Formats: sequence, structure tokens, C-alpha cells
Amino acid sequence: MATVPVMAPVQAPGLSGELYLYCQKRVRYCTAFADEIMTPAKTEDTSTPLRETRGLLFGLCGVAGFSATLPATRVAVAHLDPLLVGLGRSVVAGILAALLLWATRQPFPQRSQFKSLALAAACVIVGFPLLSSWAMVNLPAAHAAIMIGVIPLLTAAASALRSGERPSTGFWLTGLAGAALIIGYAFAGGAAHMQLADAALLGAALVVAVGYAEGGRLAQSLGGWQTICWALVLAAPFLVLPVLYAGLRHGLAAPLQSWLGFAYVAVVSQLLAFFLWYQGLALGGVARVSQVQLLQPFMTLGVAALLLGEPVTPSMLAFAVAVAAVVGIGRRMPIYTPEKHP
Repeated sequence: MATVPVMAPVQAPGLSGELYLYCQKRVRYCTAFADEIMTPAKTEDTSTPLRETRGLLFGLCGVAGFSATLPATRVAVAHLDPLLVGLGRSVVAGILAALLLWATRQPFPQRSQFKSLALAAACVIVGFPLLSSWAMVNLPAAHAAIMIGVIPLLTAAASALRSGERPSTGFWLTGLAGAALIIGYAFAGGAAHMQLADAALLGAALVVAVGYAEGGRLAQSLGGWQTICWALVLAAPFLVLPVLYAGLRHGLAAPLQSWLGFAYVAVVSQLLAFFLWYQGLALGGVARVSQVQLLQPFMTLGVAALLLGEPVTPSMLAFAVAVAAVVGIGRRMPIYTPEKHP
């Protein structure tokens, strides 16, 4: 994609020369940053330190965008129907994605890619938004941050199984330990049994892990931002009627903060954060860059505390650290390819 030209700085009337030059420089930086996101990364060399560093930075920015998803959803569903929030965000993002694909004249995916696109769309565009939106009606965002902390390990498992690899016994043991921690945290939350909302979050973590794995695999041939855009365009037409039904049945009356929360999950969580995330994976490699997702529960806890005033207790931090440690250990366990496994 060609870089958008930036006009040479000219002294603007009424503005300080230094301030004008500073603004021009910032525009150049932002233009270069956006151009790098939109340009598909070449995958033949992901081992250089510079590419790894850039990949980690893009991945970290993507995770930062994802980390506010649950708090923003919590704000949105306080006054809007969960079905409207969960599926409506994908309709809005799908419209933006269609405009972007049209403006950049992207070629249609190949027929062989539509099956993977459909699976990714079902998981990250329908399954996770719908399940998490429903769960956030009944659960604090800080609680939910711990519940989905096992996503990186589930993503690794889904990716390994999808490619025909065989995870080691140690990998599955750490996975079971992580699941036990999550379930234990749900019980420790004060209920004598897991709530349906907890089960919905676990289901959301599972489906989004499958979507990440399938989308990451497809992005190698289709491109990172193109993958999420085409998945949105594929899914959006099927979501319009349910969204209209939810809007007509429950109404659209809601305070500004609820609509701001909806706007965030539609534009950032469902679209822009995916641009950064997939570009980071392509630049730095999936195995290395995906590690930064371990920071997401802690970022979400911080956002929930700052924006929603939700308490972050020592037990929450302890469970978050324990889950991150188990996931980190699990990612180091060997996964055998078919030719290497006895």
C-alpha cells in the first residue's frame, strides 16, 4: 500500500513556527505507523532483532487495545441489550472493514480460504462477543479478567491441534492446572458453585482461542488486517437481523457512556486492535509475540479499577499471577510435530 504523501511544512498564519513543525513531524510519524500496519509483513525473515522488537511493540499495542474490551463491554451492557452489544459491534466493524477493503481495492479471498474465514468469524466475531457480552451483565470486569487469563494457553493448544502437532504431557498438565486455577477462582468468588456467567466466559475463552489460531494460520497467506476485515464482511450480513431485533425490542435509549463503551468494542476491540495484533504476529513470530498476551489480565484489572472503580483485591492479583505463571510454563513445554514424535 502506498504511503500517503505529507506536504512539506509551510509556516501557518497565527501559529508558532515551532508548534507547526512539531505537528508536522507528528503527522509524519502517525502516517508511517499507519502505513506499516496496512502493509502486509514479509514472513521469510522473522529472526532479526529489529523485526522481533517491532513485532513485540505491535503485539503489545494490540493487547492494550484488547485489555479494555471487558470493562467497555461492562459499561455498554449496563443500559444496552447484550445481544445488541455483542453482535452490533461486529456489524459496525464490518461496515468499516468493507469500506477499508474497497478503498484499498483488496482482491477477494480464494475459495479455499472461505472455510477458515467462516471458522474465524464464528469464533472471534460471533462467539466471543456474544458470550462475553452476556457474561458481563452479571460479572465485574476485574473478575472476568482472571477468568479469561488462560486464553494464551488455549490458543497454543488450538494452534497445535489444528496443524496436526502433538502437545507433550507436560503441556496438557499445565493446561489442566490453569483450568483448575480458573475454576477455583470462580468458586472462591463467593458462590457455592460456578455461575452460568463464569461458564460463558470459559466458553468465550475457548472459542476466541480457536479463532486466534485459525485467523493466525490464515493470515500467513491472506494478510493480518485483511483476515479480520474479510471475516467481518463475511459475518456482518448474517448479524443485521438479530441486531435490528434486539434494538427494536429493547430500545436504544442509553446514556452516553454506554454508547462510548459500544463504540470502543466496535472500532477498537473488533477492528483496530486486531490490525496491531496480527501485524505483530507476522513481524515477530507467533511463538514470541503471543507471550505479551500474558499481560492482558493485569491491564484489564487496571482499566477496571481506573474507569469502573472496581476493587482489585490481593486474591485477584494472586490468581492473576498464578494463571500467568502456569500459562508461561505451559508455553515452554514441547509440542511435537508428526515427524518428530515417536
